[in-house]
Amino acid sequence: MTSRERIKMQNRGLVFLSLFGSLSTLICCALPALFVALGMGAVVAGVVSSFPALVVLSENKEWVFAGSFFMLGLSSIFLYRARNLPCPIDPAQRWACETGRKISIWILFISYLLWGIGALVAFFPALIYQILP
Repeated sequence: MTSRERIKMQNRGLVFLSLFGSLSTLICCALPALFVALGMGAVVAGVVSSFPALVVLSENKEWVFAGSFFMLGLSSIFLYRARNLPCPIDPAQRWACETGRKISIWILFISYLLWGIGALVAFFPALIYQILP
C-alpha cells in the first residue's frame, strides 16, 4: 500500500470517527441537558434507565468532549493533507473521488457544528436558559 492510499484510508476513517465522536457528545451530554431545559425530564429519565452507560459518560463529559475534539482535529489534519492527492483517470472513479472529498468536508463541518452545540449546552447551560423562553 502506498503512502497516498494509506492517507486516503486514514482520512475516511477519521472523518467518520469524528462524526461519531461529535454525535456521542450530543447523546451523552447535550441532549439530556436540552431536554431538561425544555421540561422533558421524563424523556431523560427513560433514556438513562434504558442506557445506564450514559450516566458514566455524562460524569466524564470533559474527557468525552476532549477526545471527540481530538478526533475532529486529527480528521481535519488528514483531510487537509489529502486535499491535493490525485484522483483516478477513469471518469467514474474520478467522480467518486471528488464527490467523496466534498462529502468529507461537509461531514467534518457538520461534526464541528454538532460538537459546538453539544459543548454549548453541556458546559454553558445558563446561556441556554436565557435564550429559551
